[in-house]
Amino acid sequence: MRLSLDEIYATLQMVREANLDIRTATLGLNLQDCAHPDGAVVARQVGERVRRMAERLKPETARLSAEYGIPIVNARVAVTPVANLIGNPTPDDFIRLARALDDAAKEVGVDFIGGFSALLEKGTTRAERVYLDALPHALAETGRVCASVNVASTHAGINMDVVGRMGRIVTEAAALTAHAEAIACAKLVVFANAVGDNPFMAGAFHGFGEPEAAINVGISGPGVVSRALDGVAGADLGVVAETIKRAAFQITRAGELVGRELSRRMGVGFGVLDLSLAPTDKVGDSVGEILEKMGLSRVGMHGSTAALALLNDAVKKGGAFASSYVGGLSGAFIPVSEDRVMIRAVADGHLTLDKLEAMTSVCSVGLDMIAIPGDTPAETIAAIIADEAAIGVINRKTTAVRIIPVPGKDVGDTVRFGGLLGEAPVMPVHKESAAGLIARGGRIPAPLQGLRN
Repeated sequence: MRLSLDEIYATLQMVREANLDIRTATLGLNLQDCAHPDGAVVARQVGERVRRMAERLKPETARLSAEYGIPIVNARVAVTPVANLIGNPTPDDFIRLARALDDAAKEVGVDFIGGFSALLEKGTTRAERVYLDALPHALAETGRVCASVNVASTHAGINMDVVGRMGRIVTEAAALTAHAEAIACAKLVVFANAVGDNPFMAGAFHGFGEPEAAINVGISGPGVVSRALDGVAGADLGVVAETIKRAAFQITRAGELVGRELSRRMGVGFGVLDLSLAPTDKVGDSVGEILEKMGLSRVGMHGSTAALALLNDAVKKGGAFASSYVGGLSGAFIPVSEDRVMIRAVADGHLTLDKLEAMTSVCSVGLDMIAIPGDTPAETIAAIIADEAAIGVINRKTTAVRIIPVPGKDVGDTVRFGGLLGEAPVMPVHKESAAGLIARGGRIPAPLQGLRN
């Protein structure tokens, strides 16, 4: 793939003036042949595999970024879901495995390693139940390990037994890291319809249908889209959509060029380009700002869902035209803690948890980096997860919840996580209880649209 001179100039301009960057280059690794009945053997083999395969990832991304002039912000690793790698595990086996992944990530210089995960939308094995027992401690005792649990799919329905369990796991993980603003919860995503080629943390894992290794690139350009909209002030929404499509096309072309070159240098295949508008706390690098430039006085008011639907659809259309390998999640993220305009809207009371839930029905991915009061019951957290899973199941899309009950914090407080995770105002939740619903357990059956065979 080659860029024309005009595309090269446009790309450099986007980097200089509109915060364009490659948000992450993620190396996916298949660990299935590391499976073994002995947990110590699995931990050793997994650590060795990650070190051997990923040792060149950070140096190659640094060289490529310098040569092309495009920032590559994060180099990361995602592995096969670990829940079934150990034949007859104990909780300590999974904690040992988490530490092995964490140590390997530190040695190769990546900031996060994803895939401490399980796919539980239809049921659980004994090993997977042991994995769930170990999950809060594994996240609390490691710094770079990220986990995800898929609790629902359009084909299988919603596993409410695991949804209820995840509410308790989130609460326990928060308590174990109360000294650090419940940071373990920021490394845990609960999915519906999870995809195995998502390069973005904390939900990245290397799916079972993926090759032995692959480079998946996540490129982010809210600033590029926002700047493009400056040129169509007052135009109708059809023109707005076309402008966003063109910006997404340019972003995608630049991202695939970098991804394919990195895969060539690493000697592994190119997987997908995930065109997700992932914001940062930089001025001008906000999804919320894009929505306000469309004509909203403040994100969260009536009309926000429609504006976000337009944005998400236009981004996907522009990306799909630019590349045949757009995958992952690809859309617009709305993480509260990482978007300056979203943070302001929450703090001012314009953006509520209920409105965010409605907006997730039309975007990628779901309720992301939401800080809530530390005394929120586990059943309420499980109910929030269930609602978001229902949106994903019914709409045949990926949805997720990354929610953080921060011990000692209440509505009106601000939680500072640091780095790319940013900061978040604590949002109110409904006080009425959903405990009776969660206690029923069982499985919410797949919807009719799930019967597609």
